[in-house]
Amino acid sequence: MMRNGISRSPMFYVGDKYKLIREIRTHFPDHINRLIEPFVGGGSVMMNVDADGFILNDIDSYVIGLHQMLCGYVGREQEFYTEFYRIVDQYGLSLSYRENPVPQELRKNHPKTYFAKYNKEAYNQLKADFIAGGQQNWIQLYVLLIYGFNRMLRFNKKGLFNLPVGNVDYNQNTHDALEDYFRVMTAKQAEWHNDDFRTFLGNINYQEDDLVYLDPPYLITFSEYNKLWNDETERELLALLDDMNARGIHFAISNVTHYRGRTNTLFLEWSAQYHSHSIKSNYISFNDNSIKQFNEVLVTNF
Repeated sequence: MMRNGISRSPMFYVGDKYKLIREIRTHFPDHINRLIEPFVGGGSVMMNVDADGFILNDIDSYVIGLHQMLCGYVGREQEFYTEFYRIVDQYGLSLSYRENPVPQELRKNHPKTYFAKYNKEAYNQLKADFIAGGQQNWIQLYVLLIYGFNRMLRFNKKGLFNLPVGNVDYNQNTHDALEDYFRVMTAKQAEWHNDDFRTFLGNINYQEDDLVYLDPPYLITFSEYNKLWNDETERELLALLDDMNARGIHFAISNVTHYRGRTNTLFLEWSAQYHSHSIKSNYISFNDNSIKQFNEVLVTNF
């Protein structure tokens, strides 16, 4: 079920644009031939933007794998739910969408963490089985995502999934987000890619009225997803955008210019040649899930 006309990604991606897309899309062109996203993440932008086509990319193969898995169930959603519930029941995880099995005493003694207490053992067993199976069972991964801490995808240096259990389960909001996704993706006919942004953008045969929307890792914030981003990758991205501009390709890029006393001078100086729109924002990091007010902008070349 859409909230205020906005669909929520069923990945609940940390830092996604669910709360901001209504404002962001007011700065988009009235007609978009193809929406091209090199950093699609959970997909909140593409889910809420009309275009004739969608070319979507992320360097995280698990993010793209989950999108492709969910899209594969469009038109046969009941098969997805049957398998999802089978896994939940097999491991004995809570399912508050159906009913809340957590004992009253546990809820009373741990009012803020009872789901985590109840699901920890089952979650850890599912995580172990997912890893032992080669980390390719996509519905298992989606269950881990939904029941995991801050609903993140996190892997250790060996590439093994290592997110701890979270204090949440499959609830009405989760179900509504999945229903939104299946409904929206019925008409999107998305094309998925799993490449580095430089490779992805370099392989596009751009057409008139295409829009490239970018939501890259933020140079000055501390999200789990920003660890591989640095001054060099930021400069390479901005140089690619300058090249697009010279070729008449429309782009819009979200970024953060100020955060907790830090300033992204590199981006600020670059953006001065384009149109900068201030966006009301909030930010939640993995290490500190309190909301931090900061200055987010959308920069466009049209």
